Amino acid sequence: MKPSETLLEYLHTRILPLYDSFDAAHSRTHALDVMAESLRLAEHYDVNVDMVAAAAAFHDVGLAHGRAEHHTHSARIIREDEFLRRYFTPEQVDIIADAAEDHRASSTRAPRTIYGRIIAEADRQILPEVVLRRTVQYGLEHYPELSPEGHYARFCNHLHEKYGRTGYLRLWIDESHNATALEQLRKLIDNEPLLHKTFLRIFNEV
Repeated sequence: MKPSETLLEYLHTRILPLYDSFDAAHSRTHALDVMAESLRLAEHYDVNVDMVAAAAAFHDVGLAHGRAEHHTHSARIIREDEFLRRYFTPEQVDIIADAAEDHRASSTRAPRTIYGRIIAEADRQILPEVVLRRTVQYGLEHYPELSPEGHYARFCNHLHEKYGRTGYLRLWIDESHNATALEQLRKLIDNEPLLHKTFLRIFNEV
């Protein structure tokens, strides 16, 4: 089952363009990838696909108000959105908002609903090349003053903190491909010479 054309038209014309002003790691492409993966995961559950699509499309719009609390801003924006308030019931809007708020990987608690688990899992995007490229892109966008060595140090610290074997990242959906991809990424993180070589390749490409 696919989301309604009415909802998709709104998301594609009014919401997804907001991502064009964000950094390269949180571009419109990222939002579209999260939407696609969320809808793929939703096929395994008895959920409302319109709600899944809306939560995925809105999950990072709070970046317009800063990264630190972007998940809570995303939830607020969802609750204030006039189209969503007309299209969904108040209870559905609350679930969509909670799902967007719960997507953040550094959250210390599990997502509150299956919708939150789906969006959080889809947002992980643990394809090693994607993770590494997004990490480099984020560093270049937000820390342009760093030397290549400084960027590599930040790159390594982030990967170990989030994706390493003692990192904070948690997975929530059994049907996701993320578990296998995470192990591949961890093997690369553990192989420092290969990690450095990969960093240099991506750093010189972006």
